[in-house]
Amino acid sequence: EQRVNLWFDPAAAFHTYTIHWNHQHVVFYIDEVPIRVYKNNEARGVPYPKFQPMGVYSTLWEADDWATRGGIEKIDWSKAPFYAFMRNFELDGCIVPGPSTCPSNPANWWEGAAYQKLNPVEARRYRWVRMNHMIYDYCNDKSRYPVTPPECVAGI
Repeated sequence: EQRVNLWFDPAAAFHTYTIHWNHQHVVFYIDEVPIRVYKNNEARGVPYPKFQPMGVYSTLWEADDWATRGGIEKIDWSKAPFYAFMRNFELDGCIVPGPSTCPSNPANWWEGAAYQKLNPVEARRYRWVRMNHMIYDYCNDKSRYPVTPPECVAGI
């Protein structure tokens, strides 16, 4: 669980949201800027979601306590109803029944060499997001997690 205060108004224009999920990591991007990286640290005993069928869902919800930093930022209900629009939606993946049909295979474009880790530009952008726009990171929340979660110790 991480919260990023976006550096733009997401309602002012369309933006490209991408989730790149392969056997190495899961990366969330906005306009080609990585905002969240979850590495596969199974070798260090950290579970990694790769053997279960996944789905794509989209929702708008009232998250007044969570998404607004405990109610610090109030939702302006006078602007309701709220809408989210999608266009040019694309999805590449493996067909269920699952793992046996989707091995770690360079023939799948998302498993290719270019997608095994962030490139230098992506790494620089990711550091910029973390340093300037991340407002919450569960890895640093000692009140909720007195013992640091294993994926945080292994490196996100």
